[in-house]
Amino acid sequence: MARVLVVDDEPGVRTAVARGLTAEGMQVVAVGDGPSALRAALTGSFDAVVLDIILPGLSGYRVLERLRAAGVDTPVLLLSAKDGEVDQADGLDLGADGYLVKPFSFVVLVAQLRAMLRRRDGVRAGRRIALGALTVDPVARSVTWSGRSVELSPREFSLLHALVSHPDTAVTKDELLRLVWGDEQAASRNVVEVYVGYLRRKLDAVGGGDVVRTVRGHGYLVSSG
Repeated sequence: MARVLVVDDEPGVRTAVARGLTAEGMQVVAVGDGPSALRAALTGSFDAVVLDIILPGLSGYRVLERLRAAGVDTPVLLLSAKDGEVDQADGLDLGADGYLVKPFSFVVLVAQLRAMLRRRDGVRAGRRIALGALTVDPVARSVTWSGRSVELSPREFSLLHALVSHPDTAVTKDELLRLVWGDEQAASRNVVEVYVGYLRRKLDAVGGGDVVRTVRGHGYLVSSG
């Protein structure tokens, strides 16, 4: 389930977009000003940001600029009442992944968001991930803890990769079933618990047994710290 930050100072637009994306199966946080948007987006816990340009406190351009300067690569879809080529070029040059002119089609907004998320997943799929002492290499399908190799089964590796791809974010059992087990109808939430147990035991053998944390009522989390 994608987590999306929606930023717009118009309550009607903000509410409509948030409700629509929620109906599309996304988790949505909505804010109405630039400073709030920057604070939320800097956590890196969102999969995408829908960002209006004209905002109180800090413009969407400046929010985007500071995010990219801080190394936050979350995909950003800019919204603007301006349809000039220069305005679009400015946004893209600052690091935006897409640009929509108001009034916009919600169908097109969703299509752009999904395309951005697919591109992000494609990039992340081949990216080596290092979180503290833990390193996960999806190309070599290898895992190390403080330089020590951790031998995982294909399913255990997929489970760990799904968790480290969303650092500091609780991933629900339902999300893990979809990401790791796909469309297997026989899989149940209990199988997630079983494989988390397998994973913890193997990590514990090299000193990383507390890496996968249980977030009661929400799922499992791997910290970036």
